[in-house]
Amino acid sequence: MSSPEIASLSWGQMKVKGCSTTYKDCKVWPGGSRTWDWRETGTNHSPGVQPADLEEVVKKGVKTVVIGRGMSEALQVPPSTVDYLKKNGIDVLVLQTEKAVEEYNALAARGVKVGGVFHSTC
Repeated sequence: MSSPEIASLSWGQMKVKGCSTTYKDCKVWPGGSRTWDWRETGTNHSPGVQPADLEEVVKKGVKTVVIGRGMSEALQVPPSTVDYLKKNGIDVLVLQTEKAVEEYNALAARGVKVGGVFHSTC
């Protein structure tokens, strides 16, 4: 199963190829995507992305996770989150969201089992 292409990104809006939903923040993995609802894990800009935000994506058997920190990189990613991924044998890229989407799409196009979490505003 391949990772779906992120078809478009603009402030506050993301579309994933093959999905009719427009996301504000989203999670993607080989074969699927869904809204990334920060309330599920109590996520805020600081301290930022928690391992709990990534568990669902990790369970999909990804080899790489791309984290989009927002258009202005306001979303933090603590070292404990990066360590969590590395301990699970997963490569991680933490980037400004536009760059994160570019990297994610490039990896997906090469057939890499890539997943991601993306914040489309600040």
